[in-house]
This record gives sequence, C-alpha cells and structure tokens, in this order.
Amino acid sequence: MGVINKILCFLLCLFGLTVHGQEIPPIQIFTPQDYAAEDQNWSISQTKNSFIYIANNAGLLEYNGASWELYRSPNDDILRSVKSVGDRIYTGGYMDFGYWNKNQYGTLVYTSLTKQNNISVKEDEEFWGIINLEDYVLFQSFERIYIYNITDKSFEIVDSKTRINKIFEVNGAVYFQKIEDGIFKIENGKSQLVVSSPKINNVELVNICQLENGLMLQTKDNGFYIYNNGVISQWQITTDDILSGYSLYSSVRLKDGNFVLGTISNGILVLDKDGDLLQKIDQKDGLSNNTVLSIDEDNNGNIWLGLDNGVNVINLDSPYRVYKDKQGALGTVYTSEKVDDHLYLGTNQGLFYKKLNSDDRFELIGGTQGQVWTLDFKNGTLFCGHDQGTFIIEQNRATKISSIRGTWILKSIENRTDLLLQGTYKGLNVLELVNGQWRYRNKIEGFDISSRFIEFSGLNEVLVNHEYKGVYKLTIDNDFRRVLDYKKLSIEHGIKSSLTEYNDSILYCYREGVFSFNKDSDTFIKDSILSDLFTGDQYLSGKLIYEEEHNRLWGFTKDKILYVEPGILSNEPEANIIEISEDMRKIKTGFENILPISDEEYLFGNKEGYITVNINTQRPESFNIYLNGASYTSLHNEFDPIDYSEPINLENKYNSVHFSYSAPYYNKLSITKYQYKLVGIYDDWSDWSTDSEVLFENLPHGDYELKVRAKAGTVSAANTLSYSFSIDKPWYLKPIAIIAYVLVFLLFVFLVQFFNKRYYKRQQQRVIEKKERELELEQLENQRQLMEFKNQNLQLDIDNKNRELGTATMNLVKRNELLNNIKEKLSKSKSLDEVRGVIKMINSSLNNTSDWKLFEEAFNNVDKDFMRKVKSLHPSITSNDLRLCAYLRLNLSSKEIAPLLNISHKSVEVKRYRLRKKMGLDHEQSLTNYILEL
Repeated sequence: MGVINKILCFLLCLFGLTVHGQEIPPIQIFTPQDYAAEDQNWSISQTKNSFIYIANNAGLLEYNGASWELYRSPNDDILRSVKSVGDRIYTGGYMDFGYWNKNQYGTLVYTSLTKQNNISVKEDEEFWGIINLEDYVLFQSFERIYIYNITDKSFEIVDSKTRINKIFEVNGAVYFQKIEDGIFKIENGKSQLVVSSPKINNVELVNICQLENGLMLQTKDNGFYIYNNGVISQWQITTDDILSGYSLYSSVRLKDGNFVLGTISNGILVLDKDGDLLQKIDQKDGLSNNTVLSIDEDNNGNIWLGLDNGVNVINLDSPYRVYKDKQGALGTVYTSEKVDDHLYLGTNQGLFYKKLNSDDRFELIGGTQGQVWTLDFKNGTLFCGHDQGTFIIEQNRATKISSIRGTWILKSIENRTDLLLQGTYKGLNVLELVNGQWRYRNKIEGFDISSRFIEFSGLNEVLVNHEYKGVYKLTIDNDFRRVLDYKKLSIEHGIKSSLTEYNDSILYCYREGVFSFNKDSDTFIKDSILSDLFTGDQYLSGKLIYEEEHNRLWGFTKDKILYVEPGILSNEPEANIIEISEDMRKIKTGFENILPISDEEYLFGNKEGYITVNINTQRPESFNIYLNGASYTSLHNEFDPIDYSEPINLENKYNSVHFSYSAPYYNKLSITKYQYKLVGIYDDWSDWSTDSEVLFENLPHGDYELKVRAKAGTVSAANTLSYSFSIDKPWYLKPIAIIAYVLVFLLFVFLVQFFNKRYYKRQQQRVIEKKERELELEQLENQRQLMEFKNQNLQLDIDNKNRELGTATMNLVKRNELLNNIKEKLSKSKSLDEVRGVIKMINSSLNNTSDWKLFEEAFNNVDKDFMRKVKSLHPSITSNDLRLCAYLRLNLSSKEIAPLLNISHKSVEVKRYRLRKKMGLDHEQSLTNYILEL
C-alpha cells in the first residue's frame, strides 16, 4: 500500500489535482424535513405581501420568510396547482378546486368551488393549471377548462375530446394546447383554433411566450419554435445542441426577458432573451434535486424551484456568486491572486489555478501540496508563501526558492528593488534578485519571533505584530542582515490583531479599536472614526486589508464587510457596506482575504471555496414585516388564537400573550433578524435575534403596544409592525368592585366610628362607673373608717363602761366583803343587841336589789344580747341564774361572786353546779368557758 500511495502522490503532483465547480448565485435549500410535508412540489405562487404558496403532495404550503405552515386539503389529497389572486389563494387538486382565505386569526380556510356551485367534475379529474385574467380565474384539467367569474360567481366550461396539456396566459390572452389538435385560444368563453401543425400537434408544450417576431413555443423535447402569421418555424439558437439532450418540464419567462427552463433530470438552464445560455445549475452545483417540477419568479427577482424532492430558492439577481468545493479537494482559501487571465487560490491543500471568468476546473499546481499562506505579485513575479517555504509561480509551474518554513508575508524594501523582506515562523528573512532570478539570501539575525504582520516605519525600521506577544519595533542594519535593536511597544497585544499601512499611516487593529502609529513618540493613538467602524459590538476580527489598487481599507464585522475610501468632499473616510454576515460568508476568522478581480468585482476566500461580489450592483430590496398570529394562554395552559385584525382587550386571567411575525426577505446571504419592544412595560428595544416570535407572560393589567422591526443584513424593513392590545383589570380592580370596596370602606368607617363611639361611650361609662365605684368605695371606706371610728369610740365607751362596770363590780365586791367582814366582826361582839341594828342595815345593804338593777343595766349596755341569748338557749334558768351567768361572763371567780350574791363560796359552787345541770353541760365542759363563748 505504501508504494501505491507514493505512486498516486507522484501522479497527482505530475498531472495536478482537478477541482470541479462553477460560480453560481446563492441557493437556499428547503428539504421536506424543513417544511414538514412530502417531497414533490407541483406549483408555486407568491402573494402581494411576498408570502410563498406551494402545491405539495401533502397539501398547501405557506412560507412567510420565517416559518413553514402546511394546510391539508379537505380530502387530504394531492394539490397540483396554486395561484394567488388578490386576497385569495386558488388551488386545484384531485376532483376539486377552490380557494383559501385567511380568517381573523391569520389561518387559511378552504372553500370548495366545485361543491359550492354543484359542479360535476369527471371521474379522476385533476386540475394542473390555474391562471388569472382580469375578473376570471381559469382551472385546467386534462379534459376541461373551467372559467370562473369572480364578480358574478358564474362558471363556463370548455370541453375537449383530446388531452389539454397546459394552459398559458400571454399578453392578456389565454392559450392552451390540445394534443393532436394544435394550439387554441379562448375568446368569449369559447375555444378558437390558432394553429395546427404536425410540428407541434403531438409534442408537449412547456411554455408559450410573446417575442418581437411572434409567439415562441417551448416544447418538452423538440426545442423552440416561432409562430408568426400562420407559419411555425424552428427558433435557431446557440443552445439547440444542449437542449437536444434535455427533457423540459417547466419554464418561466423572467421580468427582464430571460428564461429559466426546468428539466426532468438536469436541473435548470438560464437563457437570455436571445436564447443564449447564461448558466446551467444542477444538483452538483448546489440544487437539492435535478427534477424541476415548477418555477416561479418572486417580486424581487428570486427564482423558486419546486423540485421532485424539496424547494430551492436561487438569488439570480444577487450581486454575489458562490464557488463551493463540494468534494473538499480545494479546502479553505487563505489567499488569492489574479495574474493575466488566470486566477490562483492558495488553500490549506495547496495552490490551485484556472482561467479567469471561465467554467474551467481548478487544477493543483504540482509541488505545492500543503498550506499556502500568501500569494503576492511583485515586479512581474508571483510569489507563493508556503508552510514548506517560498515558491515562484509561472502559470502552472512552481519553483521553490527557499526552504525556510512558514512564509507569512513579503514586503518590498524602499530603494532596494533587488531585495524582498519575508516574515516567517522564526523571524525575518531576505530574498535577493540575482541575474534575474530570485533566491534566498539570509536570515536577519537577532529576532526569532514569528512575524506574520510586518510594516516599515522607516528606511531600516520595521514594526512586527505577534498576536500573543504584542508589537515590536526593530532597527535593522543597512544591509538587512542583523537587528541592531528592538523593543516592545506599549500597545496591548490582541488575538486576531493585525498591522497594515493605509494613507501613509500604520494601523494596528484589535478588539479595543484601531490605532495609528506615531513615529515621533513610538506610540499608538486611537483613531475614533475607524474604531467606530471596525470594532465595538460588531467586532469579529482585527484583520484589516489595504487594497492599494483602489485605495480602499477593508474590514470584517459580524454582520457585514466594510470598506472605506477617502472622502470626495472631506478628509473623513467614507464607509461602504457589503451586507453579508459572518455565518453566510464562512471566512476563517483572522485569516480574511480579498482580491479585486475588476474595478467593481471582489473575491473573498472562505472555508468552502470563495464568494465574489459586485459592489456596484448591490441594491437593497424593499420588504415589510407582518404579524402572522397572536394567541393567549387559556386556563389549561393552551394557546387560543386572537383576532388580531383589530385591538383586543383580554381578560386578566389570560395575561400571557404570544405573537409570531415575519419579514419575507429571501436573500440567502443576509440573515433576517428581529427586534421588539412592548410599550407599556418594556420601553427599550430588545437585542436583535433571529427568533420570529415572542411570548410575554404574566403581564399586569394595562394598555400595551407591540412594536417589531426587522433587518436583513444591514437593510431595514420598510415598516415597523405595531399592534395594540390591553389586559383587563382583575375583577377585584373593576369599577363595580371598587364601588363595593368604597361601600365596604364606608361601612367599615361607619362601623369603626360606631364601635369607636360605643367603645368610648362604654369606656366613658366604665370611667364613670369606675369613678362611682371609687366614690362608693371611698364612701364605704369613709363609712368604714367612720364605723371604725364609731366602733373605736363605742369600744372605748364599752371599755370605759367595762372598766366602770369592773370597777363598780370590784367596788361592790369590796364593799360587800367589807360589809361581811364588819358583819362577821359585829356578830362576834358581846353586845349583840347593840349591833343588831347595824347588822340589819348591813344585811339590807347586801340584799339590796337596786345594786343588781344598776349592774344589770350596765352589763346590758356592754353586752346587751348576752342575757337574751342565754334565756333563748336555756329557757329554764332563773333570774338568779342569769345573775350568776352575768358574773361568770365577767370572768369572776366563785370567791368574787360569793360576796355579790351574799352567799358563801360553797353556795356559789352549788349554784354553779345547778346551772351546769340546767344548761346540760358535760362534766368535763367548763361552765365559765361556755358562758364566755356565747
């Protein structure tokens, strides 16, 4: 295997590698998976708002520029034809034709004209063609033509015994072909024979067009004919040989007079109005299928192809042309150059060339396999800077003149036409012209840093930029053999930065801006004008390219390519824009490259080949943005459609709203982006996004206005979409609720006041009652104190009386004792008769009841209830017993009582005993204690 590989490599080097391809307009591809329907697409039509409608095997397809929608026919059958007329989309299918209208929700609704008018179609009849002429719409099947009057809704039918192949509208007239019979014309609802000829009777016509010299008849397999003044003749054109090998199926004449022919198995042919071939595009050039069932030119000159497997859009009028290496043999283009009439491409696979402006294949130049970094045409010589060294290119031959690896760049040296300065992986080298031949001379010693970007700032002064290390200034000796001195400049290093010379200034560009080198101070000064153009939010790469031929400075941002040139009337540079985004141009960031092919045409190498653009034919296409649908979330989190034909007021519970919109702009290389704001809550514009829908959730009540604007590349939509809606207040904020709140509030205020009054009244009453209680208590206290005072006084009286009673009693006792003592002594006297009278007086005094009465009265004053209580408890006791009880109450002993009763001590004891018995006291119970406790 090793030997075989070596042989193959040798053959490739010897004969060159061939790469097939051609420069074609941008093609946008939609697969069945993209539009979610079936493969075949039989007819295409565009509405006045630029929406695209396609008759597909699965039904009617709608494309609004952002998304696809499939509307299945009521019978779920194949649609064969479609035509936009006013606000209606007419379609024809299997045994049915009718029209679609959008309802208030933006959804298409179908009306069957055959059923509405009770039209009896033939069995298995299919409607393959629809044309519109004034107030009429014509539906063509293989057997009939149905003429529908839009105004009075009447029908006329043109029958045919032979097959009607197709129907055509030519300059306000309706033509159709009957196989075997010829070409007919409809006049006043009737078919009139135009021409019958063996040349065309049994061949299928694909199209009929009006030319200056008559009707042009395009046939499926037999070329083109001209019919004029009753004569049919072959239209002799340069493409007859090509057409003879193709079978046509579809055709359209463009607004500029050119033709696009769709074939059954060979893609499309683009012919000019004279029949010369402009371009042939098939599957290997980018189409998704070679069978072209239908063709339509849209409002902006784009060509829509309904294929046997998918839908393609060709930007035929685009200023861009794309060369795509589908095989991958070419690789990523890093550099390009034009020499004489040849185009050279330096890629990561090698150096390729072909004849300029031809459909020739690119061929690999032998010996250049590998990474090519630069191509530079200097002094009549094409230099190729390569990973493996440096080559000189002469047509298709490469001669290596240096094996020093990694040639990034070559620079001319002022006043030294025999020398060239090289920037390489390992510093700087010098090439020398000796006897008319370039050769490697020397490495410049003293600097070994990779030198991808170099610029002269003086005769022997060079600036070198290294993306990871920064910018260096080198001073080189006069013979360019060694670096005398170098220093790193103060400017910050930047990834994907670059150095370039423009208008006698050296510019350094990285993320933070564009800076101009000041040679006097060895510093970089920011250029605000260029910085605003090439950096900022749109910054992608610091690679700036100076195009000396037209004095233009090129830069690359996210959404566009910019070039500036000196102003005509001012010193400020004028900026020009090429609207092609990073995603579409597919250029390797940091290795952008450009080649002027002519004064207006430029080539940009990319990862798949290259793109060319004619900067003088760029024209912004006008487009609008449309609201396609609106919906709100229901209680079950499902979206219900909104009638967006007028402003709507939504209930508060439906406060999540979804909108979909689109801008039908069909330029493949310009990405359509949208920006919105919701006035009333989000008053600032959102960031640009490719999303063509927005959902606002949980919006508060209020009035809102949705505003949406669109741009495609740098081209803005002609209008700003606006839709107003409102979210109703919640039930608890509605007027009736507010009235209820007011009433409740007033009731609350009334109740608060009522209860406050009652509370304060009660509080006042409590205070009054408290005061009254306090007064009452105070009175009671006063009364208590008064009573206490009285009691104290009474007690004092009682105590005084008790003292008096005690004193009187004791005095009485002592008196009686004294009297008894006297009596006793007198009784012992010898002269009894002399003292008898005295003794009688003494006895009378001792037995005097008045003393008892006084005592009893005094005792009752002190203890008035005692006598009554004793009498009530013991009714049997006598007054003498009460007298004894009184004395016992005073806690007098028997000895003290005896004199009071004028009896002996023993007699007192006897009385006590008897009293105990009357009172029924137990033996162990004390009589005195009992009396005291009563």
